[in-house]
Amino acid sequence: MANTVKMPALGESVTEGTVTRWLKEVGETVEVDEPLLEVSTDKVDTEIPSPYSGVLQEILAEEDDDVEVGGDLAVIGDGEGSGDSADDDSADEEEAEEPEAEEPEADEEPEDDAAEKEDEAPAAKSDDKPSGGSGESQEITMPALGESVTEGTVTRWLKEVGDTVEVDEPLLEVSTDKVDTEIPSPVAGTVLELLAEEDDDVEVGAPLARIGDGDASASDDKQDDADDADQADEADNAEEADQADEADVEEEAIEESEKDLSKEEPKNAPASESTASDDEAQTAAAKQAAGESSSAPSRSAESASSAAQTVTSGQAPYVTPLVRKLAREKGVDLSTVRGTGVGGRIRKQDVLAAQSTASASAPAASAPAGREPFVIEVSEEAKKLRGTTQKASRIRRTIAQRMRESLQNSAQLTQVTEVDMTAVSALRKAKKEEFQQKHGVKLTYLPFFAKAVAEALQAYPRVNATFDVEAGEISYPDSENLGIAVDTERGLLVPVVKNAGDLSIAGLAKAIDDVASKTRDGKISPDLLSGGTFTITNIGSFGALFDTPIINHPEVGILGTGAIKRRPQVVTTEDGTEAIAIRDMAYLPLTYNHELVDGADAGRFLKAIKNRLENGSFEADLDL
Repeated sequence: MANTVKMPALGESVTEGTVTRWLKEVGETVEVDEPLLEVSTDKVDTEIPSPYSGVLQEILAEEDDDVEVGGDLAVIGDGEGSGDSADDDSADEEEAEEPEAEEPEADEEPEDDAAEKEDEAPAAKSDDKPSGGSGESQEITMPALGESVTEGTVTRWLKEVGDTVEVDEPLLEVSTDKVDTEIPSPVAGTVLELLAEEDDDVEVGAPLARIGDGDASASDDKQDDADDADQADEADNAEEADQADEADVEEEAIEESEKDLSKEEPKNAPASESTASDDEAQTAAAKQAAGESSSAPSRSAESASSAAQTVTSGQAPYVTPLVRKLAREKGVDLSTVRGTGVGGRIRKQDVLAAQSTASASAPAASAPAGREPFVIEVSEEAKKLRGTTQKASRIRRTIAQRMRESLQNSAQLTQVTEVDMTAVSALRKAKKEEFQQKHGVKLTYLPFFAKAVAEALQAYPRVNATFDVEAGEISYPDSENLGIAVDTERGLLVPVVKNAGDLSIAGLAKAIDDVASKTRDGKISPDLLSGGTFTITNIGSFGALFDTPIINHPEVGILGTGAIKRRPQVVTTEDGTEAIAIRDMAYLPLTYNHELVDGADAGRFLKAIKNRLENGSFEADLDL
């Protein structure tokens, strides 16, 4: 029975997703909940698990295809067949007869046998396989990847036709307006057909691929009759005799390994070859197996061990974006790492183990003879981009569109204030170790900024509002939902900390760490990438003092937090005299929509934040 995998709903406003990468290929097996493909939406990049187990018989949406929610992604079945068995037999026999035209002396007698077997084969199959062809594969469809996402782009297939796939094993990568993600296979089986190519836009619910049990493939419409034991037994003796006759002719072209392959029973032949019903067809199949075995291993061998296939083929095993990032950070060459995961997949533990091995064997570096001139290091990835033209990812195109729309739809103005962070710095220095021990997260400056902003938004709700110019309406939300700008490999994303006004410093630190980690790892849910009322962007993470950030429309404000620097300042002492002291200073630029927020409103809002931070009385909010 074939099952169609649909694009699931991945968020409130997501109507489509983009297939960024298939983690399984046609012909591969997949288990329930095994990653099948990666999908990107306006809100998130995520893996789509397979809702079924079986064989990927057909991929209905290629990588980069945009698929609407509910659209077909793939077909998953048991892989026993995808077409009419009798028709497939006839086609196979016709193909098998062609190369034997050179041997007319052997044609007459086998033709009679072939006619008899052709009549017997459909009857045997109708008894053994009443379910027939196309019902034996399952269609994988583009899942819903967010509330407003209606399609996704297939960026990369992680499995090829003929590969086996398990349930929840990554099948492909998909990119949407918001995120790049892996789509897991909803079923186990063999990838039979890829229905969406890389860079194809697939609507949610549209087909991506077909998965079956490996005995049927819609891509070449050929039926493997190895499951019919009676027919295999009848053809076995004729096959061996014909192969012996052909051995002298093929001797120079066939290696020892190829001879072994040509003598295998039909059930061990490559999935792309058909087992003919007559003596000549068996000979042709054996000759074809011998001629092709040097360039392509049998599908049965490939299905037996994906990890072994990866090593022998020289192709890099599949790794998730998180593992690729970790490998870059640790300086590990993934081509030298043997994966221990499903299908030879490289896991985080494999990278760390490879790093430990390399570190133990590396000789101690000699001390530099003298100071060398500083040179900006250029990564290999950056070198490869020089002189090339690359297609922009879906998330990059979405970011560009949103930034342009924000500037076109709002009157943006930036106001900057300077804040003395000395009191906060002293509190953080004194409590950061105790804080981390109790709460399990580091105490950074960002939760202090977030706390001050949330309180200021409650005091000045206009900065937390939205303005519908056409309707002439101002909407004031009942909560402070802080968007936190996060830099990822895919681009800038803004996950949201909901109800930030109700959280303490400890609660904010945990929430910010959680959404930031999930966003960088591509595990953030679509609901946490929408619903923000105000955004904070840490522009000081690389030492920048201030910036003019762009509003995340339809919000009306965004605050940048500049780098904290120690600078000499004029301060007033307790006795009223002035003195010069070294203080921890930071600039806070606020960009606001002047259609709703006046300059005085922005000034009062910034002053409230400044006073709260400079006072530094956050001890109770640390929850220690």
